[in-house]
Order: sequence, then C-alpha cells, then structure tokens
Amino acid sequence: MESLKEKKAWREVKASQKFLNAFRGLYVFGATTRYLVIHLVGALGAIALGFYFSILSFEWIAIIFCIGFVIVAEVFNTAIEIDIDLTSPQYHPYARDTKDVAAAAVLLSVFVAFIIGSIVFLPYFV
Repeated sequence: MESLKEKKAWREVKASQKFLNAFRGLYVFGATTRYLVIHLVGALGAIALGFYFSILSFEWIAIIFCIGFVIVAEVFNTAIEIDIDLTSPQYHPYARDTKDVAAAAVLLSVFVAFIIGSIVFLPYFV
C-alpha cells in the first residue's frame, strides 16, 4: 500500500513534469498502437489532397478536426486497453466488452472522418 506521502506527491506534480508525462504518454501510445501508421497514412493522404485541390479554410478546419478526432479516439482506446490489461490480466467477458466498445469508438470516428472527407473532397473529384 502506498503511503499518504506518496499519494500526495503523485497529485502535486509540477507543471513541467506534467508536460513530460504527457510526452511520455505520446511515446507509449506510439510504441503500443498497431494501427497508428494506418491513421498517419490516411492523415497525410488527406493533407496531400487538401494541398492538391487547394481546399478552402473551413474545409481545412474540418479535415484537421477529423484527423485529430481519429487520433484522440485511438489514444483513448489505447489507454483503456492498457488499463484493462493491467486490471484484468485473465480473460473476462466484461474486459473483452470494454475493449470492444473502445475499439468501436475508434471505428465510429473513422466512419465520421470518412464521411466528412467525402463531403469535402468528392466535389473536387467530380
């Protein structure tokens, strides 16, 4: 069991250390996420199309928001998977359900990004 001093120290982390922890979290995310490369390729493809077609400012906002939306969903999914692996190392149907629902959030974010990307880019192709 952690002492009261350790618990208090955990909450009283300096702001600079919080930023370092956040960057460490990005590193852990990058190191543990299998589909990050696929998301980044899709993001780079959308950005390349945006430059190619010279899309409008509000279209850039929509595309950048979609890219961020998908990556943030994947970050939360990864955090949930890490937590479930820690708290439920043996198979449990609720642990599976939790991981599946988190993965579904990523899938839904990809669907939304695809729909918005289609709305933005289809007129340029037609």
